[in-house]
Amino acid sequence: MTSTADRLAHQQKREQGIGTKQHAVKFARQDYESLKQQCVESGRLFEDPCFPAERKSLGYDKLGPYSSTTRDVVWMRPSELCSNPKFIDDGATRTDICQGALGDCWLLAAIASLTLDQRILARVVPPGQSFTDGYAGIFHFQFWQFGEWLDVVVDDRLPTRDEKLLFVHSAEGSEFWSALLEKAYAKVNGCYEALAGGNTIEGFEDFTGGIAEVYELEKAPEKLFNIMKRALKLGSMLGCSIDITSAYETEAVTARKLVKGHAYSVTGAEEVHFQGRLVQLVRVRNPWGKVEWTGPWSDGSSEWDDVSREEKSKLNHVAEDGEFWMSYSDFIRQFSKLEICNLTPDTIMSDDVGHWNQYQFEGMWRVGSTAGGCRNNPATFSSNPQFVVRLEDVDDDPLDGEDGCTFLVGLMQKDGRQKKWLDRNLATIGYAIYEVPDELKGRSNVHLGPDVLLRQRAVAMCSTFIDTREVCDRFKLPPGEYAIIPSTFKPHKNGSFILRVFSEKQAATSALEEDIDAEIKEEEEVSESDVDPHFKHLFKHIAGNDSEVSAFELVKVLNNVVSHRSDVRTDGFSLETGRLIVSLLDKDESAKLGLLEFHLLWSKIQKYLEIFKNHDSDNSGTMSSHEMRGAATEAGFHVNSPVLQAIVSRYADAQYAIDFDSFVGCLIKLEMLFKMFKALEKADSGKMELDMQQWLCLAIY
Repeated sequence: MTSTADRLAHQQKREQGIGTKQHAVKFARQDYESLKQQCVESGRLFEDPCFPAERKSLGYDKLGPYSSTTRDVVWMRPSELCSNPKFIDDGATRTDICQGALGDCWLLAAIASLTLDQRILARVVPPGQSFTDGYAGIFHFQFWQFGEWLDVVVDDRLPTRDEKLLFVHSAEGSEFWSALLEKAYAKVNGCYEALAGGNTIEGFEDFTGGIAEVYELEKAPEKLFNIMKRALKLGSMLGCSIDITSAYETEAVTARKLVKGHAYSVTGAEEVHFQGRLVQLVRVRNPWGKVEWTGPWSDGSSEWDDVSREEKSKLNHVAEDGEFWMSYSDFIRQFSKLEICNLTPDTIMSDDVGHWNQYQFEGMWRVGSTAGGCRNNPATFSSNPQFVVRLEDVDDDPLDGEDGCTFLVGLMQKDGRQKKWLDRNLATIGYAIYEVPDELKGRSNVHLGPDVLLRQRAVAMCSTFIDTREVCDRFKLPPGEYAIIPSTFKPHKNGSFILRVFSEKQAATSALEEDIDAEIKEEEEVSESDVDPHFKHLFKHIAGNDSEVSAFELVKVLNNVVSHRSDVRTDGFSLETGRLIVSLLDKDESAKLGLLEFHLLWSKIQKYLEIFKNHDSDNSGTMSSHEMRGAATEAGFHVNSPVLQAIVSRYADAQYAIDFDSFVGCLIKLEMLFKMFKALEKADSGKMELDMQQWLCLAIY
């Protein structure tokens, strides 16, 4: 219950703008300014209790508390390592980032790419921090994590061995921004060891909030050069690398002076006139040094002799500085992988480039309610969360010359690195895209059922279901309305995710969810003369001398009735359910049911029994929790996925089956809650206001 309350509070904060770049979430509820002020006033250097200078902050296995590797590690402040420590000295450059004894070269490559754009760097590394003015042993950094920006505080105690930094460090040894940034990122992910192994694109995303595409160049799509050109015009960050087949190939240099295993940046894609034809060129930068490509179109190569001075000038023909041109055909032959990080509109300050339009949703897969698995699981597939995107305007300058709407879909599962050190595997995730039927277009207050999703084929799908942090693909579809169904590959897997859509043109997007509502039909008023004499006799026998049925008597009656039925399974009605029924139907507040109230209950029980049997598809005597949405709808209650998750948590058994007594108890509870809300709702606002006493009385009742 408290975790649900925390999640709702988090949603409210997001609606208020908390988590945006302008209002980053204070990680671990630590406020940089107030903590720094406390340290300055007390004259003490900051010591972070949330990420202490202890072995457990280093790792869990090879760097774990009981590992011999960490036995001689000493945590030291920069002032103890050199006489004149600097945070950033004469600008952040690639030489500030030298790898240490941690396999996080993927992260360091992303940090190195930050130095190419000082505006993006300033978002991650807030300016004005130093070891002189107002120094208090405390620094802070900002990262994007699963849909929101975090402001992360660290102290400057760094792990060392023999008075040298154990992990990332600057070449000069006196600059510490990169080491402190690495520490802050380790704090977010639980420990330093959680950073071992990864993909540069993950760092790109966490430093920009962008969405990543990855292309294997041996299978490069036909229009990839045009995609690169468009991406650069949209301000995207591009990286490329040459795969290694073994550790021996790390840092190996090819015959044409390309370094294997390195992360390069792509900084340009242009066409030039060469010997009467157009040649596609790609500009590449090695952020680690001056080792450059020596093949065709490299600096000083003969190909440039046949290019006009005007075109050379336009292409910013580069010198010996680690940046070089090469033909696109050589690029896809020499490099193995291209990564494109498409930036959010708020990241790009310049009006010289275009902007993607970004849309983002948070969601959950929960066993028994919304964890339906992929299309291979027809019984549960439609239970998955659903989102709609409405594409109206075609691309201005289509890459393939054909009209259509280009958009990216990225599905990211949360907390992958934390799962890593908790020895939990990432889920295998993906998504399918379906065209919304004509009769449902323009609506977001629906949840597509099997009658819609199983009768048609997906119009598009992710390239693969895979156990990575994110699955992202590019699509081009005709204008229309499409439902995106994110899922785990197998059903019945819990998880939390972020779904993002980047579109070239503006698009309307929303979650596909039913509006919460109830169609409660009040039973027709009946008098005692309308009640069947046999029923009256039965009631008198149950009620006894006071002619009323208490909750205790009601439970006995209901359990006696269902015990004689072979078509429903039940563990027996509980006293709690009995009291709930009485409180709903007791109109004279006697805490008991009279004849007419009991007659009304009997009608409800008959109605609920019919609905229950309709949705017991396998005649097992129980109902699958995935069928609860349809059963509730038939009973007049329209609920969305969060409410359905709460119902399943409360009423399903360990096998996620709902028996008859739980079903009745659930519907009775829903009716009571809807009636209570409507009685207290403020002027049809969809909200009610309670003080503490009122809240406690209603919640306990």
